[in-house]
Amino acid sequence: MSFLVLLLVLWVEKFSSWRRHIQHDGPWLRLLARVEHSGTGAWAALVVLVLLPVALLGLLLVVLQPLAHGWLALPVHLLVLIYSLGRTDVLAALGPFRDAWRRGDSQAGYHVAERDLQLAEVDEERTLLQRVQAYLLWQGYQSFFAVIFWYALLGPLAALAYRLLALSGEQAQQPALREQALQLRHALDWLPVRVLAASFALVGNFMAVTRVVLHELLNWDIPAAQLVDKAGHAADDLAEPAPGEAGVASLDTLWQLLLRAAVLWYAAFALWALFF
Repeated sequence: MSFLVLLLVLWVEKFSSWRRHIQHDGPWLRLLARVEHSGTGAWAALVVLVLLPVALLGLLLVVLQPLAHGWLALPVHLLVLIYSLGRTDVLAALGPFRDAWRRGDSQAGYHVAERDLQLAEVDEERTLLQRVQAYLLWQGYQSFFAVIFWYALLGPLAALAYRLLALSGEQAQQPALREQALQLRHALDWLPVRVLAASFALVGNFMAVTRVVLHELLNWDIPAAQLVDKAGHAADDLAEPAPGEAGVASLDTLWQLLLRAAVLWYAAFALWALFF
């Protein structure tokens, strides 16, 4: 059933607008505000914000699993997985930047990168394109690959826990709560980001990725965003950042790299479902 859910997620992403209707964080954000206002400690807050919703989901699945040979749980799996995907439409967010960069209008590029991509404090044209490339790779990883990795490995509870931790790290106002959520998310990112880096090696330049990433594979301290950026740039043999159409083309090649890695993952999931 898990592989069927993964296929249905692709269908929903491509042919429907369900994702916008499912990903409503309002109730959870109101819970976050109440928890922070109450002065609850970081660990206790995470129990309420992450562990409690995950436990309620687990209870619901326990109730549904014996019914209709488990098929009643399928829509719950699908809804949870869609909710757990990232909140950013990467291609739509990059659209204004791509237009500005294609025109060679670096000033407009700085403006839309700060407005749409939340990339601030960029003072060089070369650095700006590198930051946008890193943004594309990170959003592709955290919005999709990390979520489906944990879903395929441990089911919807793990996928939901990943997204709620991500939201806690992004939305929390209390420094202690935000820091604790980011640390736990770093732990959850450790394995899937390395699997994605290995996937980049298989669908891109194997030797370049190996040379750049191999010595970092067991490094606990390297941020996931930094590792996926290094692996993606090595896999695609990107040239020096360039203005105009060449710079836009580099974003296209990175997107194609992410698509090839996704195809590889789905092929691996299909073989796993077939033989195990």
